Amino acid sequence: MSKKEPKQLGRYRLVAELGRGAMGVVYRAEDPLLNRTVAVKCIILMDDPAVREEYEARFFQEAKAAGGLNHPNLVTIHDIGREGDVAYMAMELLEGTDLRELMARGRVPLPLALDVMAQAAEGLAHAHEHGVVHRDIKPGNIMVVRDRVAKIMDFGIARVRASDVKTQTGAILGSPRYMSPEQVTGQPADRRSDIFSLGVVLHEIAAGEPPFSAPTVTQLMHQIATATPHPPSATNPAVPPMLDLIVAKALEKQPDARYQSAAELARDLRACVSDRALREGARQVAESAATGTAAQHAPAIGLDVELDKTRVEPAGKRVTTAPAFTATLSGQGPHLTLSRRFDSTEAFLRLSGPAAGAAGGTPARASRSIRWRTIGRSVFSGVWVDSLWVIFAEAILLAALFACIIAYID
Repeated sequence: MSKKEPKQLGRYRLVAELGRGAMGVVYRAEDPLLNRTVAVKCIILMDDPAVREEYEARFFQEAKAAGGLNHPNLVTIHDIGREGDVAYMAMELLEGTDLRELMARGRVPLPLALDVMAQAAEGLAHAHEHGVVHRDIKPGNIMVVRDRVAKIMDFGIARVRASDVKTQTGAILGSPRYMSPEQVTGQPADRRSDIFSLGVVLHEIAAGEPPFSAPTVTQLMHQIATATPHPPSATNPAVPPMLDLIVAKALEKQPDARYQSAAELARDLRACVSDRALREGARQVAESAATGTAAQHAPAIGLDVELDKTRVEPAGKRVTTAPAFTATLSGQGPHLTLSRRFDSTEAFLRLSGPAAGAAGGTPARASRSIRWRTIGRSVFSGVWVDSLWVIFAEAILLAALFACIIAYID
């Protein structure tokens, strides 16, 4: 990028190169003033005055936008500056592994994948709330550091909504495989574009393969704009139905049909983590019951759990029964059993989109309506029905006894 690599930028002493990208070079550097190690990202300003002006404006805009963000799932910007023909930005040095490398090693365990993606969505939500759109979400820009904390890096083409820096109409900014339909067709891209890109990463990490793949960039862009990918469970049977629905909603072609905020996506991913953990526990009980060892696992895991249409009774026998309640999503979606120990109604309502309103106008009313229908169905089924028959029989006996007493007194 330059004939001679710099050794010092401002007060920062450059120690080693960490990587190169389209926007510049990143170095490990020492900050003698605060006695800390940082990452310094720099670009060599071009000789062409027009290109130089745009590059410099975009770079400092990135620094200004990202520097105003403070969130545990976003990289922290410490300082910006310029030295000769080099503009630089000092930021938090991350020691970890990015998702691109993790996925290259093999399939990422689903609980870890869901947790990391939920954190990334929470970081994006914070950026979006402050008017910053990343525009280049991809596995290489999501780092997993110590204690499994996810950090979104490189707001290299992030821009504030009210930006004064404009690009040519239809200019491509971002990594083609992770672009949104708006980006590949040259339409305005807002925070919902980031949500689509995060959905692409979510699909890839869950399924083990990207949702869109083609030999040429033109074919790839056509797929992104028109093709509906297979659900992650088609290649990874461990993916629960709820995650298929989350991915499908994040990858809707029309921005209005997607999640309207990354916070909603994060909440549904968190709900999916809890629901999956519960189902895994129930599955262990069911498998143990089949081998006659359910009694050993029942106290620890709990038996009041529905797994599809199978329930395990305390005695260790396996009983097939109808689920207490199922929610139909988007009119034609699969039926998902709602656990009695985990209330995922809110997440299901968000995933159902317009269908949520049909249950009563607002998500809160719809949720209450669903709960009342659930209670009502429970009252007239199973043990409750047996109890009502016993009470009815006892009432008849008491009435007969009372009549006999009256007759005897007369």
